[in-house]
Amino acid sequence: MNFPLPTATTTDERSRAAKVAVLPVGSFEQHGSHLPLSTDTLMACGISEALARAYGLLLLPPITIACSHEHAGWPGTVSIRSQTLTMVITDVAASLQESGVDQLVVVNGHGGNYVLANIVQEANTTGPRMALFPRREDWEHARAAAELVSTGHEDMHAGEIETSVLLYLWPELVRDSYPQADHVADRPHMLIHGLGAYTPTGVVGRPSLGTPEKGKAVVEALTAAFAETLQALQGGTSPEPARGEPGNS
Repeated sequence: MNFPLPTATTTDERSRAAKVAVLPVGSFEQHGSHLPLSTDTLMACGISEALARAYGLLLLPPITIACSHEHAGWPGTVSIRSQTLTMVITDVAASLQESGVDQLVVVNGHGGNYVLANIVQEANTTGPRMALFPRREDWEHARAAAELVSTGHEDMHAGEIETSVLLYLWPELVRDSYPQADHVADRPHMLIHGLGAYTPTGVVGRPSLGTPEKGKAVVEALTAAFAETLQALQGGTSPEPARGEPGNS
């Protein structure tokens, strides 16, 4: 299993001299009976590690608890306030700037972290400082590239895409019950009633469709698509992947 935290030394980072850092932001929330509470954090870490390796970025450790209030009531779920998440990311960006890294990419693994868009929006009022990735269109591109069967709407939580990525990156963390865990439901007022009003298991999606091959294709498609976001952040032409080592093994 890949170690989910960066293992680079300060000497490694001095040599890399990265000008862009990548920060995984996940959550600690229920993902049915077949995926761990840390699924969103693991998703963000896996994507971030791939980006850091391909483009020579400074890989940061993840924010592991975020805004999971729609999952309140399920055992193990823990949340922080959106204001707290805002302050943490703002402080991280300020600390990076003090050490000469002026730009930050926030890799979001949890759809409920709505506040991240506002954090990025506010950070860029005086020039490009921060980016949020993946965007909705990046996820849709990755779905198409991996030939996922379910749509983004029905595959909302612990479904095909999350199960596939974990089967690819951390297969030992996926419980054998995933082929029997499908549950598809609309959730028109989730922000009012929470997810529990729409699913008894915590799943909204079709994990039975998950495969490691699809997970690999998703990660590779997102890694390639990131070039456009990095170009927008830095300006100039689309960067070629540097295939640097971010310190994970």
